[in-house]
Amino acid sequence: MNVAFQDRLPAASTPFVLEFRPGAAENQRVRLGLQDILDGARMWRLALTLGWLDIRLRYRGSMLGPFWLTISTAVMVGALGVLYATLFHMNLHEYLPFIALSQVLWGFIGGIITDGCTCFTQAESTIRAMRMPFFVHAVRCVVRNLLTLAHNVVVIVVVFAALSINPGWTAFWSIPGIILWLIAGTVICMPLGALCARFRDIPPIVASIMQIAFFLTPVIWLPSQLGPYKHWLILNPFFDMLEVVRAPLLGTAAGSHVWAAAVLITLGLGLVSFAVFARARARIAFWV
Repeated sequence: MNVAFQDRLPAASTPFVLEFRPGAAENQRVRLGLQDILDGARMWRLALTLGWLDIRLRYRGSMLGPFWLTISTAVMVGALGVLYATLFHMNLHEYLPFIALSQVLWGFIGGIITDGCTCFTQAESTIRAMRMPFFVHAVRCVVRNLLTLAHNVVVIVVVFAALSINPGWTAFWSIPGIILWLIAGTVICMPLGALCARFRDIPPIVASIMQIAFFLTPVIWLPSQLGPYKHWLILNPFFDMLEVVRAPLLGTAAGSHVWAAAVLITLGLGLVSFAVFARARARIAFWV
């Protein structure tokens, strides 16, 4: 080799070592998942606007808009109230407020779970077109169902006014329950949306589970009808989440055991939700 050319060669450097450290990728996923949630929380105004626009677009061209759903809920409450009060030999004055509350509140719970399955696939064009925190789409789903609940509250108000029912100051205890619902609804949308984007067979499975849960949960039947087996209802997570809002609006206390179960369910959902979301977050854009 030419000596002059050899002198221009760079000196031998330290050998490059590629080191794989266990847990580094997992820490990165957790950090990015937390950052997604924090960035999405800062964009809450955008989530509210998108949820509002979803409702407007869903009922575009309709004269009554979301109140068509309110009318159908009112008809169902009236029909089921008279029918089941007759079948169960119950006082209509006591049963009608119960079923009106149960139908409207269950509609919110079931709506969030079934709508959460498609919260990412419905936003497919947005996810592929721009970079936006996925948490925004979860909040957007909750806002949509919250607006629908606000329209259906008219049914409860009319029933209570017609029967001269006043739950009193106890009704304000439903506010913490609604806040708990919003938290639980947001955290459950993220893993459901991610898993359903990957496995498209999950939404019909969830719909079937919700239909079974509807009959296993005291929505159209009273908890007292179980008699000595009533205490087993606490093992039904849907009952616990439903009762923290329904019981105060009926003028009774939900009970500390029901509240404890509802809080534990929400915390458990939060942990599972974040674990699934942090692991699947980087793939959601490819799955939709």
